[in-house]
Amino acid sequence: MRAARLIKMVLLLQARPSMTAGELARELEVSERTVARDVLSLSEAGVPVYADRGRAGGYRLIGGYRTRLTGLGRSEAEALFLSGVPTALREMGLADAASAARLKVSAALRPELRDAASGAAQRFHLDAPGWYQEPEPPELLPAIADAVWDDRRITARYLRKDTEVERELEPYGLVLKAGVWYLAARVEGDYRVYRVDRFTAVTACEGAGAAAAAGPAEASDGRFSRDESFDLPAFWAERAAQFARSILREEVVLRLSARGVRQLPYVTERAAAREAIARAQAAGGPDEQGRLTVTLAVESAEVAYAQLLSLGPEGEILAPGELRARMAAAARRTAALYA
Repeated sequence: MRAARLIKMVLLLQARPSMTAGELARELEVSERTVARDVLSLSEAGVPVYADRGRAGGYRLIGGYRTRLTGLGRSEAEALFLSGVPTALREMGLADAASAARLKVSAALRPELRDAASGAAQRFHLDAPGWYQEPEPPELLPAIADAVWDDRRITARYLRKDTEVERELEPYGLVLKAGVWYLAARVEGDYRVYRVDRFTAVTACEGAGAAAAAGPAEASDGRFSRDESFDLPAFWAERAAQFARSILREEVVLRLSARGVRQLPYVTERAAAREAIARAQAAGGPDEQGRLTVTLAVESAEVAYAQLLSLGPEGEILAPGELRARMAAAARRTAALYA
């Protein structure tokens, strides 16, 4: 953590003519005494940090000092920001660029710090797909990723249920959710989300050249002007919440034991379960038998049957009647197996 803080201090001082101890302390979230110790450490390491005394004083770098990386290219720099997601890099065709970027960063470090990359990799790893899944990367993902990086329009064909549809898209960003890739794109001024594995063909628009190979000069006519106010994380969070709400079209009423209350968020849609429990507790709480009656939003009776069956005797379906009868029949068959 201290090494990262020292690097951030140097970068802050590179970006500004001078900073006071208080300003550095706020940016680095440390005390002014820690700032003074860090400045001393940088000076001992050969970084020319100079302290101006007096009320208007502060710290600054002298002699035009700047940290340097050895020839880091654009694609390598972009890949470096994704280096904590090796699966995503590999699927987008950026594994080689990330490897080259890591080597160049390592070459720019002092010898005693060059094991930092391998040390971090041995301590932190992100495995994006869910358990028991062996997702196959979509074949067209690298071409779409290239278009996203270059703000390049694409003409895409994709499957909508059983129909193949063609659209011209402005690809804004890619999202990897539980092992599945999604594309956020603008279409006729509206932002939409597409599953990448449903694309059947992707080509650059006229003037852009081949989607995976065109360079900046060839792609200039096919590029779009990105809306700089577009916030991919915020957009995805909003759409994900909308999707989660949109698929919960039916309701189930059930009585839960105290254990069932604890289990419900783990067997069904978590936000819906917590909202149902909170409403029931606010409306009066458990009955005289210690059971809580909740009204739960579910995708369908079929999905609810598969999910709520795992509660066993900790949950009793009250409505709809058809689902209650189905649960009762399943309970009788289960009891017969263990009779």
